[in-house]
Amino acid sequence: MRAVAITEPGGPEVLREVERPDPEIPHGHIRVAVRYVGVNRADVLQRLGGYPAPPGVPADVPGLEYSGVVDAVGAGATRFKPGERVFGLVAGGAYADRVVVHEREAVPVPPALDDEAAAAVPEAFVTAYDALLTRGRLQPGENVLVHACGSGVGTAGVQVARALGCLVIGTSRTAEKLEKARALGLQMGVHVTRGLFADEVRRMTHGRGADVVLELVGGSYVQEDLNAAAHRARVVLVGLTGGGHVDVDLRMVLTRRVEIIGTVLRSRPIEEKILAAQVLERNLCPWLAAGIVRPVVDRVFALAEAGKAQEHVVTNHGFGKVLLKV
Repeated sequence: MRAVAITEPGGPEVLREVERPDPEIPHGHIRVAVRYVGVNRADVLQRLGGYPAPPGVPADVPGLEYSGVVDAVGAGATRFKPGERVFGLVAGGAYADRVVVHEREAVPVPPALDDEAAAAVPEAFVTAYDALLTRGRLQPGENVLVHACGSGVGTAGVQVARALGCLVIGTSRTAEKLEKARALGLQMGVHVTRGLFADEVRRMTHGRGADVVLELVGGSYVQEDLNAAAHRARVVLVGLTGGGHVDVDLRMVLTRRVEIIGTVLRSRPIEEKILAAQVLERNLCPWLAAGIVRPVVDRVFALAEAGKAQEHVVTNHGFGKVLLKV
């Protein structure tokens, strides 16, 4: 099979096309002929040597989400037949013609989605849903603050929160992205120019603050999250593009009874990954099929242009997901 591998830690130029044997199919697994792959910041970190793949996953082939067609079925696998369209999350190895997944980690693609749109769903929407509802215990009608609302997870978070009838406030460093996010259901936007947004969030919520924060930036944003937090708010920390260290006023955590919750998907055990696939199939696919939420694709690159695709992700100029066409 054809794959894009990390030849050594470094810049985009270290990503090279290679030929690899088709992966074997263990009991209970299926092999998928990949059509599109989502490009994520985790792929960039892996290329730089800062985010190694977990055991059992190709160490040098990035890629955490895919859409494609079942190519072959292993012994004991009965959920899918060859030719059926599927999509889902993997712990790595999706920058390739073929990927092998447990049959319960794969999800049927709703007929309303083509393969390109399907590839923009798994990481963004499962992360947003898991962070907001499972970890953040979001309730209908609450105030939600979504940072980096023009990112893949951000565009999904805006839509998931609006589907629950929540008041959704988004932040971005560009006014253009805030305007685009309004078409997805964003009601109020804060153009962040100096890292400050809490006063605006409190003004927009008539002093209440945000009940749940989808924190995709980290760094100094966390203290501002506490400043913007409602009583008993939940700040769900997903991304650290703004840095992994910050000084915070812990008195605010105590007096407002704020919970700061960290979450990642990639390193979860197989049982939890199957649960994530069930969230995609049972909770998100009906919304996708009905058009209540929709994937947002920014740009599509060829698999051989993986380095360019990752460079584009790092610029933060895009709106929505960046994909590779295999």
